[in-house]
Amino acid sequence: MPQITLVTGAARGLGASIARRLGTRGHHVIVDYRTGAANAAEVVRDIEASGGSASSVRADVTDPSAVDGLVTEILTTHGRIDTVVVNANTAPPPFAALADLSWTAFAAKVTGELAGAFHITKRVLEPMRAQRGGRIVYIGSTAADYVGEGRLAHGTAKSALATFARHVAAESACDGVSVLVVAPGAIRTPATAEILTSERSAVLAQESVLGRMLEPEDIAAAVAVAADPALRAATGTTMRVDAGWSVLVGGPAS
Repeated sequence: MPQITLVTGAARGLGASIARRLGTRGHHVIVDYRTGAANAAEVVRDIEASGGSASSVRADVTDPSAVDGLVTEILTTHGRIDTVVVNANTAPPPFAALADLSWTAFAAKVTGELAGAFHITKRVLEPMRAQRGGRIVYIGSTAADYVGEGRLAHGTAKSALATFARHVAAESACDGVSVLVVAPGAIRTPATAEILTSERSAVLAQESVLGRMLEPEDIAAAVAVAADPALRAATGTTMRVDAGWSVLVGGPAS
């Protein structure tokens, strides 16, 4: 019986790579999207072509009524929800220093990040508790731990997300629900193309143990491991996936 797995923001970019990888690992993947129905349908076709199973659902995860409808539809169709990957990028991060950052842009990033996690988490915990098991994987960032130029809003949002995840882990462990944060370093995606210039990418690659930039598939592979129910003892913690960058820069070891 496949795991019933929801991936939010899975129509493109990192979310699409995560959905495809989980589809090859025996999950039935629900591809959530807010915009980009054609892209979501393509992800579903890719999963099915590889021998997996998938479906797509449109829902804005910052809207509690949309989230309620999304989870209700999943439970009505499948009877349960085993894993949720909280990935949706609800607000693009404004890469700017404090002097150049407006409160509106800063607040939109932080509240968008937390709203996307809060509403889906609160709604899925009820059925997960009832079935005495579940796995929630949040997509964080190494920006939560490292100060970098222009990453004030992004780092603050992801740091808050990691704290939120630890509290959720503590509150839900006795019900069989486990929580993990997968924190990528800089990833080469269309969304990061403007920021990660060829020069910046070369520097980041040189600063990593692997000597290369991260690709979406690197993070998708980590999420596939994090979503394994056998990893239940790893709850309330963060899995850093940064190509060994933190080893060379002397950052925290965990």
